[in-house]
Amino acid sequence: MSSTPSTSGSSIRVRFAPSPTGMFHVGGARSALFNWVMAKQAGGTLVLRIEDTDASRNQPEWTEGIIRALAWLGMDGGEYEGPYFQSANADKHAAAARTLIDAGRAYYCECTRDDLIARAGGQYKGYDNFCRDRGLEPGPGRALRFRSPDEGQTTVVDLLRGKPVFENAVLEDFVIARADGSVTFLLANAVDDISQGITHVVRGEEHLSNAPKQQLLWEALGAEPPVWAHVPVIVNEKRQKLSKRRDKVALEDYRAEGYLSDAMRNYLMLLGWAPSGDREIVPWEAIVEEFRIENVNTSPAFFDVKKLRAFNGEYIRALPPERFVAECLPFLEDAPFEVDLGVFERLAPLAQTRVAVLSEIVPMVDFAFLDEPPYDEQSWNKAMLKGPAAEILAATEEAYRDVPWETERLKTRLEEVGAAQGLKLGKTQAPVRVAATGRTVGLPLFESLEILGRERTLARIAAARAKLRDAAPAS
Repeated sequence: MSSTPSTSGSSIRVRFAPSPTGMFHVGGARSALFNWVMAKQAGGTLVLRIEDTDASRNQPEWTEGIIRALAWLGMDGGEYEGPYFQSANADKHAAAARTLIDAGRAYYCECTRDDLIARAGGQYKGYDNFCRDRGLEPGPGRALRFRSPDEGQTTVVDLLRGKPVFENAVLEDFVIARADGSVTFLLANAVDDISQGITHVVRGEEHLSNAPKQQLLWEALGAEPPVWAHVPVIVNEKRQKLSKRRDKVALEDYRAEGYLSDAMRNYLMLLGWAPSGDREIVPWEAIVEEFRIENVNTSPAFFDVKKLRAFNGEYIRALPPERFVAECLPFLEDAPFEVDLGVFERLAPLAQTRVAVLSEIVPMVDFAFLDEPPYDEQSWNKAMLKGPAAEILAATEEAYRDVPWETERLKTRLEEVGAAQGLKLGKTQAPVRVAATGRTVGLPLFESLEILGRERTLARIAAARAKLRDAAPAS
């Protein structure tokens, strides 16, 4: 086999070939990003191919979801060639199968699994080449198998794993077309890659075992095999491969929760690869310049949701204020209250340093737009039913009637109220915060009160005092 082709130059053609059978997996998103960056670095081409031949599982909305997710990550239609659909290549697949038959590289087989078990003494041991030289014609119940070489080796050139060698003798004659005439993934994938001029195949390591079979197909069809790069599997905190049945893996879910595309893109690129220096949060332009597929680690990559959340918080804090407001608006539009944009723009700088995902903005600012504070029972019990809450609220209501309504003045006056009770500010402000906002944690209290205004603040303190009186046992 020839030496490893260079990953530089405009001749590079990589592809991302997802199947539209569900929500867009974060592992697929990482593969798409790796391919995209390789193409951008080399001035090459990224091909988007939708492998939609499994008609029983494919749905148009899944295809639309893939395209929307790629666009969210920055890959709009101008960043790739396509999308192409594998189902449109059925004639090419059938022609390739006939080529292999005519060349003696494929044959028809009528063996069932039960047949193989019976011939192996009651235990399935794989295909036994029973039909290899029977010369069967196509017919009902007959699949088409590729005739694997009996001897020699197949060497797979892999940019991450060197040159894994597979003994041909252990590669069984695998099925390339089913009895109903439909071709399998192995043949369809090879034919599509060849016809689309793919030079480098970057995909998950779970496909490494398929590589020698697909490489044999490439060679049997007269094409030079691609350079492979099998990137590491992504695992959860228990070091189990991410599963859509067990883990949160859909990119759409993270987007809906309020993760920024820039943060997600940065984080996914670090699943197996690290930039130079002690850096993790890296501008996209620097990632594109520095990333090398050859430097991707082959060890399993841990998808750490806590770390992703921290990444997202960093990206949120770095947003220009006007963009933070804009990013929050879709979440506020679905909130159960009407938002005064002017008020929110005043609250936004306070919230921007505290939210890790954008969906947290709603419970953080709701107090300013609801008629009554959204009392949290745990917060109420903690702040109001312990200590001199009633006395603090009464004194605060009186003190706040004539204080200049400015953040520092509000803070100073409450400190004075607490001092009269022998309390520090932290203890003093807890019942006032719950009275005004409904919760013991949230945005800075005095800035929030300034925005809430004197009238609403005093009304809420009075309402909290009445609630305390109503709850008090009769003397």
